[in-house]
Amino acid sequence: MNRQTSAALLLIGCLTAVPVQAERPADPADGQAHELADGAFEVWDAPGDQWIDPLGFWLAFAQRRGGLTWGRADSYPPYGDVNEHDTLLVELDSGPCLMEFFHRRWRRANDVRRWAPEFNEFGGCPDVFN
Repeated sequence: MNRQTSAALLLIGCLTAVPVQAERPADPADGQAHELADGAFEVWDAPGDQWIDPLGFWLAFAQRRGGLTWGRADSYPPYGDVNEHDTLLVELDSGPCLMEFFHRRWRRANDVRRWAPEFNEFGGCPDVFN
């Protein structure tokens, strides 16, 4: 094998060993997810005009609406004190999940807002109803 062939094979080997990150969508919708090379995802925050991590997206969303109504807690507030569209970042052992009070019950904010489906598997969201 000559030197040129060896260099070409080395370059090809290096390029195939590096995980390729898919291109970000050209015109993403608010709450649209984009998978990263490490398996995590980032989310398009349209009002902020930036890609951010899911928790950052939830906090930015809540802040634009006046902040988290019930803050961050590991339990839900008394039912009689809660109003439609109140928010709570519930903290479970498996992680946080943004909840929104909608149609007389707590729901994952993603179930109300219909952002990216990846949110339902992020942090504590798979466990909020257990």
